[in-house]
Amino acid sequence: MLGPPDGSLLTEVAMEGEKQPQPAVADSSATVSKVLDDDNLLVEILLRVSFPNTLIRAALVCRRWLCHVSDKAFLGRFRKLHPPRLLGFYIDTGMGPCFTPMLPQPPELAAVIDRACFCPDTWQCRRAHVLDCRNGRVLTMLLDGPRFELGVHTALCTLTERGMMTFPPFPRYNRPEGRFCIWPCLISKEQGDDLSYFYVLIESSEETSKVTVRVYMLQHGIWCTHHTLATDQPSLPLWDPKLVLVDSKIYITVAPRNIMVLDLSVSSCSTICLPQGVEYGDRDAMLSRADDASSVYLIQVKELQLHIWLHKGNNWLLVDTIFMSEMVANLRMQDYTVEDEHIDVLRILQVGDNAEFVFFQMGRCILYLDIKGKTLRKVYEMKDKDWYSVYYIFPFKMVWPPIFPALKPNLQVLLETESPSEEQYHPAQ
Repeated sequence: MLGPPDGSLLTEVAMEGEKQPQPAVADSSATVSKVLDDDNLLVEILLRVSFPNTLIRAALVCRRWLCHVSDKAFLGRFRKLHPPRLLGFYIDTGMGPCFTPMLPQPPELAAVIDRACFCPDTWQCRRAHVLDCRNGRVLTMLLDGPRFELGVHTALCTLTERGMMTFPPFPRYNRPEGRFCIWPCLISKEQGDDLSYFYVLIESSEETSKVTVRVYMLQHGIWCTHHTLATDQPSLPLWDPKLVLVDSKIYITVAPRNIMVLDLSVSSCSTICLPQGVEYGDRDAMLSRADDASSVYLIQVKELQLHIWLHKGNNWLLVDTIFMSEMVANLRMQDYTVEDEHIDVLRILQVGDNAEFVFFQMGRCILYLDIKGKTLRKVYEMKDKDWYSVYYIFPFKMVWPPIFPALKPNLQVLLETESPSEEQYHPAQ
């Protein structure tokens, strides 16, 4: 993946020593050694390297550094200080996906961005659609006439490791008799260092108020029935239900004023009413995952105001309101392509986990809002011929946790005072 360290990490730490007059070289070297030999000080230094790919370089210095940066407690602290960074997004216009980087990015991430921009040969040979993107893995559906194939590629792998892993076709479904509407959805979930995929079918009877949800899970290369739950709804589901998987709960926006909650751990189904005065319209609200397994965010835009709600326990809490009129006005002054006639219509295309960011469509422009930084900018402009199409956005973030080098089984001892050569390590499987 990455080559052996060039000593820059040690150089940065020892820089102050290099500035000392020549007679003080020995003293400065002793000072540097005193710092780097102190495990507590070394950990605090490594916590401030900012990027996971730099942690991998640090792991190549010696066995002791590898043990520090791969420690679970260290990684937990590192992620809190440096959450996985948004590198860009895949946009699917119906004519094939493409990757757009979020610029500018620090120079340390230039190689990572280049790898994310990679387009597999299979996307060129057949019509492709992105279905899911999480933790560096892009799930696509490849169409070849009436046939299709599911495949996953890991965008940040080396060229020799970028082969697409194929999935079995989605489960066959026998449509019941009568008037029914069926919505297929695919969601993923991080489990340790791996991903789990769930295929969800929402079946609604137009003659009754019954809604049935069938959940399949990909296990050992086979789609297995995970749960089948049914409930009564006071109204027909939305034309485009949105799903969010938080721990073992699936939140589904099946109706304009409520959310269906499927708890897979206990095979139960319940309903959450939306906050008073809030209801789903045309892409004006979307759910967002929360770190807390018992919570979920609801992000709503209305008349250039963004409302962020958090459902915790049995209550909704309005955690933030962002007034976007001035942001949009400033954006128009900076970029003439943001048309006047569309400034009052914002549609939500995608939201980040923990309500970190929002992608909007406004006319032919796609806008990105950093919720924490309260900044809005244009990140994409649609072509004249298809700007009215429905676009799908799939954010691409830095992979977590980093994949550290593993010691070869026959290597028993590493000198902690020397930087090992590249041959002494091999990538973890």
